[in-house]
Formats: sequence, C-alpha cells, structure tokens
Amino acid sequence: MQLDPSIIQAARKVYATYLSIYTKFNKQPFGVVMNKKTFRGQLIFRDRPILLPEESFVPISHIEVSA
Repeated sequence: MQLDPSIIQAARKVYATYLSIYTKFNKQPFGVVMNKKTFRGQLIFRDRPILLPEESFVPISHIEVSA
C-alpha cells in the first residue's frame, strides 16, 4: 500500500512534536494514525490499530527513514 507523501510528512510532524514534549519518555510508538481529510494524527502504541475508513496508519519505519 502506497502512502500519500503529504500524510507521511504530517505524521512526521506529529511524531516530532511528541519527541519535543516527551524528551524523557522512552516508549517507542508503532506509528501514527492520520486522518486523510483533516491531517490530524494520533500516536499509536499498539501493534494492531483499528482504523476508520478515512484514516491511514503510518508505521514508525516510514516516519524515521529520513527524519
């Protein structure tokens, strides 16, 4: 499944915000669930997220590739 580059970029911003706020929190998320219409995202700490039809899951491996 090919992810839209704008969704990946928005997921990177969500993840970067998380890292800047929780600098001492060592829990690694599995990825970010992004709403394709609103570009709002939520970090996911479970390995099998349940998605709504308008959502996409961006794995942490896609986020950290060039971060």
